[in-house]
Amino acid sequence: MGKRIVVNAGLTETRVGVQEGNLLTELYLERHRHRSIVGSVYKGVVTNVLPGMQAAFVDIGLHKDAFLYAGDYTTNLGDYARAMLAGGDEEGDADVDVEELEARREAAAPPIEDMLRKGQAVLVQVSKEPLGTKGARITAFISLPGRYLVYMPQARHIGVSRRIRDERERDRLRAALRAIPLPPGGFILRTNAEGKGEAEFANDIEFLSRLWAQIQARFESAAAPAALHEEGDLTFRVVRDLLSPDVDEFVVDAKEVYDKCLGYVETLVPALAERVRLHEDRQPVFEAFGIEKDIEKALRRRVWLKSGGYIVIDHTEALVSIDVNTGKYVGKRDFEQTVLKINLEAVGEVVRQIRLRDLGGIIIIDFIDMEREEHREQVFKALKRALAEDKARTNVLQISELGLVEMTRKRVRQDLRALLSMQCPTCRGSGVIKAEATLAEEIFRAVRAKAAAPDAPPGREVVVRVHPDVARYLEGDGAQAVERLGAIIDRKVTVQAVPNQPDREAYEVRVRTGGVDAVQ
Repeated sequence: MGKRIVVNAGLTETRVGVQEGNLLTELYLERHRHRSIVGSVYKGVVTNVLPGMQAAFVDIGLHKDAFLYAGDYTTNLGDYARAMLAGGDEEGDADVDVEELEARREAAAPPIEDMLRKGQAVLVQVSKEPLGTKGARITAFISLPGRYLVYMPQARHIGVSRRIRDERERDRLRAALRAIPLPPGGFILRTNAEGKGEAEFANDIEFLSRLWAQIQARFESAAAPAALHEEGDLTFRVVRDLLSPDVDEFVVDAKEVYDKCLGYVETLVPALAERVRLHEDRQPVFEAFGIEKDIEKALRRRVWLKSGGYIVIDHTEALVSIDVNTGKYVGKRDFEQTVLKINLEAVGEVVRQIRLRDLGGIIIIDFIDMEREEHREQVFKALKRALAEDKARTNVLQISELGLVEMTRKRVRQDLRALLSMQCPTCRGSGVIKAEATLAEEIFRAVRAKAAAPDAPPGREVVVRVHPDVARYLEGDGAQAVERLGAIIDRKVTVQAVPNQPDREAYEVRVRTGGVDAVQ
C-alpha cells in the first residue's frame, strides 16, 4: 500500500489523515466554528507601533490584535529575496538559503516607526495561527497558492519547489512558465507542477491573477478591519495541496462531503477523480483504517518501537524534548551495534511523531550515547533523509558527542496535543499532583492554624471535607494522626469524603457550632 488520504466528516469537526504504508504520518483537523485563518488576507489597521521591539500590533478583526514584525513589512529588499520569503517554506527554491535571506531582510529593514503609524491601513496575510496567548502573526508579503503555482504579486522571481530535485525537470518547468504571458509578480512552481505543462499553468495564472485583482479592489473599498480573502475549507486545501499521483486512494465517509471533494478534484485534478471513493461500511472510517489508534498513541508521552525500545516526548515552555531509550531491547553481542540499531529505528518514529503531532519551535532529540563517530554520522544522515519528506521547514544541527540533536521546525498552527486536549484542572499542566501524605500534613497545618486563630468560632468539632482518595488515606494510614490532631486542638476532628469532587487537592475546614457548620 502506498499513500492514502482519509476524510472523516464529524458533526462539529472534519479530520483528515494521511497514511503511508498504513501508518498515519499527518493529521489535519478543522472545527467548523473555528476554521484556520492561515493564508487569509485582511485589510488591517495599525493599533500600536513598538519601536523597542521593531514590531506593530494590527487589528484585523480578530479577538486579539495580530503581530507584524518590521522585517515582514519592509519593501527595500530585492525582488528575488522578497519572492522567496513570500512563497512559503515548502515551495522555496532549493538553491536559496532562506534563513540567510531572512537575516538580510531583518538587517535591511528600516525602523518600523518610519514605515508605520497608528491608524494606518495595511494589506496583510496571516502566516501563523494565534497560539496560546499570542495573536496571529501576519506579513505584508502576499502569496496566493494555486494547484501548481504560488503567485507573489510583489515579486518577479520564478522559483521551483525544493522537492523537485531533477535539474532538467526544474529547468523545463521554468521554461514552460516563462513561455506564458505572465502578470506582474513572481511565481513558485509547486511540487504538484512536476510533469505538467503550459496548459495547467495558464489556468492557475488566470485564476490567481483574477483573485489578486479582487483582493486589491476590496482593499480600496472596504473599511478596516475587514477580511479580503479567506482560504478554502480543509477539504479544499487537502485536494489542492495533498492530492497527487502518488496517492492511491482518497476515502471520504460522508456523502455530502464526498460530493464536495469529488467536485474539487474534478475541477483541480480531473485525472485523479477515479481515486476518490465513498466509505460505505458501517465501521467508522478512522477505525477501519487504524487511524483512531494512531491518534490515541500520538497523545501519549511514551511511544514504543518494534524492537522493544521506546521514545519519550515531553513538552516544556521553551522546547520539546524527545528521549530515545533501549527499553526491553538488549541486543545480542556488541553493545555499540545495539545502540546504533535502536537509534536508527528511533529516527523513523521520531520524525513520524514530529510530523503527526505537528511539533514546532525548538526540538531536542536525545539519542542513546554513541561512542563511535561513524555511528553518530550514520544516525544524523538518517535523520536528515527522514526530515526531507517533511513539508515544514526544519534546521538541524550536527549530532553532538552526547548524542543530542538540536533542531528547529517552523510552527504555523497549534500542535496536535493543543488541538485535542486541554490542561488538566487538577495538576494544572504540571503532570503531577500532591501525594496523599503531603495533602494530609497540609490539612493538619490548616486545621491547627484555624483552631488557634483569635477569631476562631467556638465549637467542639472540626469537619474536614476532602476528595474521596484523601479521605481514604486519612481514615487509614492517617487515622492515628487525625486522633492526635484532635487531642492537640481539644476538638473532635471528623473527615468527610466529598463525592464527585473534581479537584483532588481541594479541601474545606468547617467548625461545627451547635449543629451549624462555620466554614473556615
